Amino acid sequence: MSSPLFSRVVIAIAIASAGGLFSCHTARANDHNHSLEEVVVRGRHTTLLGEARSASEGVVGQIDLAIRPMLRPGDVLEAVPGMIVTQHSGSGKSNQMYLRGFNLDHGTDFATWIDGMPVNLRSHGHGQGYTDINFVIPETIETLRFVKGPYHADLGDFSSAGGAHIQTINNTSNSAVKFGYGENGFGRLLGMGSTDLGHGSLIGALEIQRYDGPWDDVDEDVEKLNGLLKWRNRHATGAWGITAMHYQSEWNSADQIPARAVQQGIISAFGSLDPTLGGETHRSSLSADFTHAGDRDSASLNLYAIDYQLQLWSNFTYGLERPSMGDQFEQFDDRMIYGANGEYRWHISERLEQRIGFDIRVDDIGTVGLYPSEARTRVGITREDSVRESSAGVFYEQNWSLTEHWRLVAGLRGDFYAFDVAAQNSMNSGTTDDFLASPKASLIYRASDAVELYLSMGSGFHSNDARGTTISIDPASGEAVDRVDPLVRSQGAEFGVKAEWVDGWTSSLALWQLSLDSELLFVGDAGTTEASRPSKRWGVEWNNLWQVTDSWRLEGDLAWTETRFTDNADEGRFIPGAIPLVASGAVT
Repeated sequence: MSSPLFSRVVIAIAIASAGGLFSCHTARANDHNHSLEEVVVRGRHTTLLGEARSASEGVVGQIDLAIRPMLRPGDVLEAVPGMIVTQHSGSGKSNQMYLRGFNLDHGTDFATWIDGMPVNLRSHGHGQGYTDINFVIPETIETLRFVKGPYHADLGDFSSAGGAHIQTINNTSNSAVKFGYGENGFGRLLGMGSTDLGHGSLIGALEIQRYDGPWDDVDEDVEKLNGLLKWRNRHATGAWGITAMHYQSEWNSADQIPARAVQQGIISAFGSLDPTLGGETHRSSLSADFTHAGDRDSASLNLYAIDYQLQLWSNFTYGLERPSMGDQFEQFDDRMIYGANGEYRWHISERLEQRIGFDIRVDDIGTVGLYPSEARTRVGITREDSVRESSAGVFYEQNWSLTEHWRLVAGLRGDFYAFDVAAQNSMNSGTTDDFLASPKASLIYRASDAVELYLSMGSGFHSNDARGTTISIDPASGEAVDRVDPLVRSQGAEFGVKAEWVDGWTSSLALWQLSLDSELLFVGDAGTTEASRPSKRWGVEWNNLWQVTDSWRLEGDLAWTETRFTDNADEGRFIPGAIPLVASGAVT
């Protein structure tokens, strides 16, 4: 199978040095007529000793991302040690994710934010927690901070396995244009630059991409447009800024095919049984952020509005249900998202830091539906709903240096959710709400300047699809069905160590376990997500990075996981799609 990863020709025209694209943080100091730029690069070599709340959290910088081979934007998340990202059903669809024994589907138990905006979509037309980061331009990422497990009070929905905060660049010292070309019709054009505007700086990036793919019967015909425009004003005690993003994409998909169709010669291994599959999507956002940093306190506030739509045509069973026209179906999602989040930190003393925070979010889903279709034309309605899902979360956390060697991080989070579903079938309409309190705690021992040990535990959750909390009748069969709990609790614990064994070699080891009151299961033939059985996972992770010399670096990550349902059923206790072993390594 050929791909542009192996045969891409890249021409880069840089106005000034290309290194300017990968600056992670820039601070300017004016001295009369001279301007001094200080560039600070942070990456996986940063151990976070004295700062981390658990052994399995870290930070990845632009330099780290720049040297990673990437076939798609979703590969950015593979910078999280132990994370596997795959792709099916076309380049425009969200990626599949695997972490800590989870088949996360499209992000069900891994929370993702970009510039303070949540990426996971609740009560989504294709799956709960749908996470599509195709709108992210990799070159614009400044840092990616990741955590694993439900031990962090600032993380709420979808964060049982962990989460990642992606921060885009606030400045770039150089402008640049990149053009990439490869086989199978691959083409990519990227332009980036910045300029002073008013009392701040204006940063812009534009990406245009197309790709036909290697398929025999289908031209993937990907057409993608990404735009980022950010204005930011820095002052003595903080900064504030406004960011606009726009993404749109359309594509065709060869989709999954039966092995027997290839074995019988009906199609080739690169063929398709339904050449009209694919999708169209767009995401536009406008956000504002404010930060303040004083001598003993700091504060931040984010406000955002997101316009999102997806049309996705799939066919999992081809002719099983409707032999005459095929089993193609369309999933549709059209929504606006409004929200805000913020936090305030202050020092009571040299040994005690406290912080409080909040987040508010409203998903105003005009239409979320499932429709039988033929050649992308609707031939009926399986289910069509309007949903308004609102949530409010608050948290408190303290970081207390008990002694020179011992540190305690303890927090409590509370989340309230309200669901309002207006279904085409009035029997499936209704309102419901739920509240969940989630305690968190970590005890950290600083053995030396180079070694820190952690004992972490906490409670987390994921929300269920709002439609499942009010349903009475299955829209396809007409049979009575049980409703699901609005919020599903998880509980986890971890013991681990972070260390810099020798100069340049950083390592972390974590032993962990996680229990969920209910798994989420994607039902392929219905195109829906439903609640499943309770489960338990436990495992070990070992992550290593060694900067051997100024020029050479070694990386090695290993993760082993055991996964089981905790109740008894005829189908057994093994969890489908759970990956038991993940190993990765790199020489740079």
